[in-house]
Amino acid sequence: MPRSTRPVRDVLFVDGVRTPFGKAGPKGMYHETRADDLVINCIRELLRRNPGLPPERVDDVAIAATTQLGDQGLTIGRTAALLAGLPKSVPGYAIDRMCAGAMTAVTTTAGGIAFGAYDVVIAGGVEHMGRHPMGEGVDPNPRILAEKLVDPSALVMGSTAENLHDRFPHLTKERADAFAAASQAKYAKAVADGKVQPDLVPVATRSVEQGWGLATDDEPPRPGTTVDDLAGLKTPFRPHGRVTAGNSAGLNDGATAALLVSDEAAAEFGLTPKMRLVSYSFAGVEPEVMGVGPVPATEKALAKAGLSIDDIGLLEINEAFAVQVLAFLDHFGIADDDPRVNPYGGAIAVGHPLASSGVRLMNQLARQFEERPEVRYGVTTMCIGIGMGGTVVWENPHHADYTQEAAA
Repeated sequence: MPRSTRPVRDVLFVDGVRTPFGKAGPKGMYHETRADDLVINCIRELLRRNPGLPPERVDDVAIAATTQLGDQGLTIGRTAALLAGLPKSVPGYAIDRMCAGAMTAVTTTAGGIAFGAYDVVIAGGVEHMGRHPMGEGVDPNPRILAEKLVDPSALVMGSTAENLHDRFPHLTKERADAFAAASQAKYAKAVADGKVQPDLVPVATRSVEQGWGLATDDEPPRPGTTVDDLAGLKTPFRPHGRVTAGNSAGLNDGATAALLVSDEAAAEFGLTPKMRLVSYSFAGVEPEVMGVGPVPATEKALAKAGLSIDDIGLLEINEAFAVQVLAFLDHFGIADDDPRVNPYGGAIAVGHPLASSGVRLMNQLARQFEERPEVRYGVTTMCIGIGMGGTVVWENPHHADYTQEAAA
């Protein structure tokens, strides 16, 4: 029999939502709220915002968590789908690629859409770092250190950021602090301008002492932060170091979810795309300097798309550490204050609940595409623990060339 062939189908990002991000720990707003309830809220909100989509037509639910224990375990994609009210016929699964969990949930399910296995998927991530600190319950193989596969610092993310400062001495603490203060300012302006709130899903919270509450705003931001405020902060990963709580993302709780569909499904259910996936790539780097991972990942993703960095009009770069973003910008010859980079601020301000952050980047890029129809291509990229980077290239459906090509 002749071998069957399948055309590769377009993958469309239709919608994305997230919870407000909270501070991890006893004083955080989600301290007594379950992790799975955070992502369940996101799934429900996606269905509410897209009433033309029959729930039974969701083909799979992929949810990421870095620490898959307790209320973040038990194949959370499946359990969250059930608890969110999706039919029992809808399957689900869990993903772990540390910080890039939600990003990997998107790219993995997108591959299924492109191949023809899926028409509609929900992909996202959750991290409750208050209940489940990164590394909880892990047992690293002793060969990793005994055979010197990596330096011990590779297992401590803040130490890898200090290593990046060592490798690139021109990336000074002063530059990192300036970038961090700018992130806080950009985020505060985005909130004042109403740019952030449309993506947020209110979450009912509980506290034994304070009773029930409602989380409607992000908890981590520190508006008004100045470079002088950051200059004197402690450097916990090294005496006289350069990495501080002020030029890094914090420890946070939160969840995200996105709705991805094929072209055919978008037409069938009357769904309007916010972005089209162009290409993606993951790359490995030395674990000791994991923050440089977005550089080769972006180079690979751009090459696969037949694009260069000059074609990219918007960049959403996860700010795990300021130095990591600066290394990326320097590599590509982009100024620290380039307006294309994180226009709404980034994780230094809003927080980084590990496996959930990839979809936050996508949500923000989608909003910016709508505001900037003259921009055709954008990138979401992030560094990943244990020495990796991930990048997704997206196309703006509001751009004139996209509309003309779709009509053709």
